[in-house]
Amino acid sequence: MSKPNNFDVQSTFCVLCGRTDDCPEKYGEKRIYVEYNLTVHYYCLLMSSGIWQRGEEDEGVDGFLITDIRKEVNRAAKLKCNICKKKGASIGCVAPKCKRSYHFPCGLQRECIFQFMEDFRSYCWEHRPVQKFTDKEPRGASQCTICLDLVEHLPVYTVLKSPCCKNAWFHRECLQYQALSAGIFFFRCTVCNNKDKFQKEMLRMGIHIPERDASWELEENAYQDLLHCYQHCDVKRCLCKKGRDYNEPDSKWEIKRCQYCGSRGTHLACSSMKSWEQNWECMECRSIFAKSGKYSKRKKRALATSEKTNGTTCLLEEPPPKSPRQSSGSPRNFLLQSSKIMCQNLSPCSHLELPASDRMTTSLSPVKSNRSWSLTQKHLREQRREVCNILKELKVQVKTKTTRLNINAESIWSNALKGFRQRNFSPTNTIEVNFSNCKNRSKTNTSAASKYHFFQLLILHLQNSSLFEGSSGKNLALDFQAVKENLYFEAGKMIAVSLVHGGPSPGFFSKTLFDCLVYGPENVKPALEDVADVDVAQTIQMIKYANSLSSLQSTLQDCCEFLTAAGCLRPVTALCDKNMLVNDILIYHVIKRITLPLESFRQGLKTLGVLEKMQMHPDAFSSILCHKPERLSAETICDLFTIHSSSDVNKLKGAGFWMGYLRDVESGESVVTLEDILLFVTGSCYIPSIGFDPEPTIKFLHIRYPIGKRLLNCLELPVTKTYQQFKNKMELTIRNTLRVEGE
Repeated sequence: MSKPNNFDVQSTFCVLCGRTDDCPEKYGEKRIYVEYNLTVHYYCLLMSSGIWQRGEEDEGVDGFLITDIRKEVNRAAKLKCNICKKKGASIGCVAPKCKRSYHFPCGLQRECIFQFMEDFRSYCWEHRPVQKFTDKEPRGASQCTICLDLVEHLPVYTVLKSPCCKNAWFHRECLQYQALSAGIFFFRCTVCNNKDKFQKEMLRMGIHIPERDASWELEENAYQDLLHCYQHCDVKRCLCKKGRDYNEPDSKWEIKRCQYCGSRGTHLACSSMKSWEQNWECMECRSIFAKSGKYSKRKKRALATSEKTNGTTCLLEEPPPKSPRQSSGSPRNFLLQSSKIMCQNLSPCSHLELPASDRMTTSLSPVKSNRSWSLTQKHLREQRREVCNILKELKVQVKTKTTRLNINAESIWSNALKGFRQRNFSPTNTIEVNFSNCKNRSKTNTSAASKYHFFQLLILHLQNSSLFEGSSGKNLALDFQAVKENLYFEAGKMIAVSLVHGGPSPGFFSKTLFDCLVYGPENVKPALEDVADVDVAQTIQMIKYANSLSSLQSTLQDCCEFLTAAGCLRPVTALCDKNMLVNDILIYHVIKRITLPLESFRQGLKTLGVLEKMQMHPDAFSSILCHKPERLSAETICDLFTIHSSSDVNKLKGAGFWMGYLRDVESGESVVTLEDILLFVTGSCYIPSIGFDPEPTIKFLHIRYPIGKRLLNCLELPVTKTYQQFKNKMELTIRNTLRVEGE
């Protein structure tokens, strides 16, 4: 090939394929080296059969030495392409006895397979790998989940099926563009989010997955707009002297956004709002509802379900403490649980406005209730002990190799997400946590203590994030931004890692969410208390308790749009049809609506084999996922520690002082709490689901003051003559130690 004297960038030919095309998606980046008078497509170079990377990454062309490239060009000049019949065919089929050679672009046109992994093998059109299609495979066509066009279920080069999902089919071209955009860290099955199995199969079938971050992660300030929070008072007469843009949290000059659109705001004082927890709607939204005739029927939502306008910010930072969490005795909870509301002329909001005294139903007698509670707690303790043993079996996978997470407690979610997504993170590595915002860390603040604190903050954040909805027993919420960013998968992964690495019991899953994870959503029947949206719950109540066919049909007409969106709109000819209708609405709203988040969350929980163990031991795992951790008691702490003492120490006397002190702490006759004692000894203020390793012990020694050895989970206690001396020393040491650590 003649080499021009004046190097023209636009008309240069690739020295291997002889083409001038500059198409990075097809042929890789076109590399031009003026000093060597050399132009080459990156993929042509990678797939050439007679060249290897003998240099360092910064030598030649990404490790391919210039002299080696010249030799490869000379070798290929002797080989004729079996497709275009021209010289310069540098790529050969690796199948035994096959002597076909071709250029990279020619190979693409002839549907050859190029494997961008290991030895960078190439297969001709006759010997290329194919995907297996069984007779049971459904024929016809389905939607490609990337481009949303139809793709035929045929064993052809242009069509690929997912190895992890039975009914997921893709266009090859769509997958290749997706891989180039997502990179090796984010390229995964678009249906189930499986990464390892999916990438392995796609590499085998010739999809190039570049070893770099996703394109959207490389763009500078790509997500800056998502962090913007509307802060402007739009009422006609703003009372704030400092202007409409002034915002002072936790005061009457705090700006409240419209609960419907989130793009209008008001100072609390400007709209005569006494509390931030009150909802507010702008004039535009109010007029829309007024025109539709629905405004007067709408009940203002509780903040936990309505204030979703800034869901992304909620995920990135710790939720504000003013977000109300409704207790089990709240009016809304009564709406969801009561089976006594049978009003004949039930208005949309009437059952929400009844005073608590009018809603009371008969309760269990105190004796029977206490006995039942005691038996339940005993059963939960047994189940938690079983979970502890199961998690210890899973912890065998954890290696001594460490992964360090740098965490700022004020940005717990974004820091945790960054740490879990970093390239060297592995769930099987030992996790060490460094809180970067702690300037004067105490020497006793061990890595174990930091890790316990990190997991506690992380689980608390997840519980209050926009990924979940509900009061106490939570279900998954539908957050489209979270789906797009694959946050449900990350949340499941974090919970699984937390359980195995010593985190607290989550305890906030609803029974319905737990059953969906364990038994599959198709086998679960949701209940009314699973509906977190007050308006939807109100609609279901009205349908459920309609006492005549005419009132039922009137109710269905009022909520026609909602039923159409849910796919539940159908002719109703009898009053009994309402039961099936209610059931269909519940299944849609609680389960079908969140199919993608649920499947993604399930995949995350598969980390370290946690989901598999949940499915094998559902009753045991229900005790830590669906029930709040048991409150620390003197008995719990006493059972947690094993007492050792030297031969010259009165073990019984020391144990008596210890148990007496625990009872005093439990009854509030001490300046410290049971959590303080646990924190002093182990570095954790809670008992991990997996328990402590090593198991906590107590030693009575001839020392002046108590010593908490956190690395050993050992509490060394002084031998004293009187109980009062013992108590004084305990309180002085624990209080001062924790105070110093806090400072």
